[in-house]
Amino acid sequence: MASSMIHIAIASELNKKLNGDKSKLFIGTISPDISKLIGQDKKITHFLTKEGSELPDLDYFLSKYKNNLHDDFVLGYYIHLYVDYLWFKYFLPKVFDEDKNMITKKDGTIVKCNGKMLLQYIYNDYTNLNTALADDYDLDFKIFYNEIPKIDSIIEEVPVDYLDLIVNAAGKIIEESKVTKDMVFDMTDIKIFIDLCIDVIANNLRSLELL
Repeated sequence: MASSMIHIAIASELNKKLNGDKSKLFIGTISPDISKLIGQDKKITHFLTKEGSELPDLDYFLSKYKNNLHDDFVLGYYIHLYVDYLWFKYFLPKVFDEDKNMITKKDGTIVKCNGKMLLQYIYNDYTNLNTALADDYDLDFKIFYNEIPKIDSIIEEVPVDYLDLIVNAAGKIIEESKVTKDMVFDMTDIKIFIDLCIDVIANNLRSLELL
């Protein structure tokens, strides 16, 4: 999955076109990842309907919540799922060969790794990229330090009573983003991915008559 900061950067750029409630949109766009904090199955929060696939089932989500996309929290949630779909479909295969369990680091080094090691490389990179993303996209993190706005319990797959956990976790990630570690992702590639997401999702939102 893409990092919280990547999700927020994309949501922030899209909101320049949407002019929605930034707090609700941002919280919505990180809320699917609450599953790892409360021990909930990721398949549920990320609408993973195909066995062994990490691609969220966007059609299934829309079949349940299309009529609620005017709500900024629900829209942020949908944006998260769409970004993850594009991440696993198009971006991650560029650095990770799933068949050979090989990952290509930023310096060109190829390393054999299992699923756990892959996650370690990815999460290390997130801490490297977060500060740069925050600066480049002029991200506003007030939502992570202010009182959480009232969120209507529309999406049954995520318990809104626990949203403070994911908001606090995102705030902690921001604080820890100054540590430099081994890198896999190139910032240029990440920004290309972000631009791709903005274009693709904006076009999709237009087709849904939300833009």
